[in-house]
Amino acid sequence: MLKNGTSVIGLFQGMFDKNMLTFNPGWDQEAKHIEDFDDVRKVQQHLKEQGIELTAEADETTTGPAYLTLTDPDGNPILIDQHR
Repeated sequence: MLKNGTSVIGLFQGMFDKNMLTFNPGWDQEAKHIEDFDDVRKVQQHLKEQGIELTAEADETTTGPAYLTLTDPDGNPILIDQHR
């Protein structure tokens, strides 16, 4: 993990097939809990309303930890991973 100010980059050679962007609702840059954040299911609803195709969806009937994935225009996966 490399950190510069509030930017964090994780380098994981051979762990993933492609470059991946990861977002963690509910965490700050230090992976500490923040109180006010948009639940991953709310983010999912917004993306779907915008017509963005998801490759994996969070179960909207649940609460707590969940994730969704989508793909950027270059074919790289984007993971939105909520841990709490």
